[in-house]
Amino acid sequence: MRLLLLACLRAQTGNATTAGRIQDHLEAVGHICSLKDAFGYENPSEIANLISAEKFEAALAIHLYKGGRLLQGSRIPFGIIFGGTDINEDIKHEEKHRVMGAVLEEARFAVAFTEKMKELAAAEWPDARSKIYIQTQGIMTTPSATFNWKRFLQNAEWHRREPHIHLVIIGPAVDPQFTSEVNEKANRAPGVHLLQEIPQDDLHAAVKRCFAVVNSSISEGMSAAILEAMDLDVPVLARNIPGNAAIIRHKDTGLLFTDPQEFVQLSKSLMNDPSLERKIVTKAKAYVKKHHSWECEREAYQNLVLKLQ
Repeated sequence: MRLLLLACLRAQTGNATTAGRIQDHLEAVGHICSLKDAFGYENPSEIANLISAEKFEAALAIHLYKGGRLLQGSRIPFGIIFGGTDINEDIKHEEKHRVMGAVLEEARFAVAFTEKMKELAAAEWPDARSKIYIQTQGIMTTPSATFNWKRFLQNAEWHRREPHIHLVIIGPAVDPQFTSEVNEKANRAPGVHLLQEIPQDDLHAAVKRCFAVVNSSISEGMSAAILEAMDLDVPVLARNIPGNAAIIRHKDTGLLFTDPQEFVQLSKSLMNDPSLERKIVTKAKAYVKKHHSWECEREAYQNLVLKLQ
């Protein structure tokens, strides 16, 4: 089949990485899968013209609202992959809620990353329950062998007392205002370093050389960064929100914090307790291997897309 895959494709973001992985899964069995950036289109009529021009036979979209709304009224069958923003944020807005319900009604199937995400969606749109499948993100890490971590580190109260402690924030600047605020605060905090996005294999190498990975998001669907750290044998400290708590058992496969004070306390506990670190790393690795298999994800999407024929 000729497949259209709509997603938010800002470079080096989780959405772009997930979309690229799904594209690879589908092309591995002979489909032609074309990735298009949802931000490049304003309305369904533009996508209808694209479908006609490129003779797409079916479509997938990541995010019920951001991508799915563009497939409304589509003349080809389509499936939807829930994003965290759908359930955590967009569902709160009346018009977005209405649009998402209409998209879900048209979709042949929908994919949720967790049981919790499915239940939240089914509570809002009960008639769609039977078409929502659960498929966790599949993880495969490939650390670069040539990445030079030291060139990024120069010389927060914690850092002044313990100069070997550094916090490195890596990623693309998506929201200009928020980026400006982060830059301003980071510039006043010795030991905090901001880096632009880097290739995934370099990012994996960087993570591998860190003592721990921190996820401080206030809204998550399923964080691939957390899962990648687990696969790389690196402990994770994450904010205690539903998306993170769905993949981390506190003091078992990672550490969950609720405020900055608890973050520091848990970080110090992890640094001073090698047995806790070993336990978390071992159990997290086993969890990823069991529940986030790249091969299982590949098979699942290859089977789901058959519903679009």
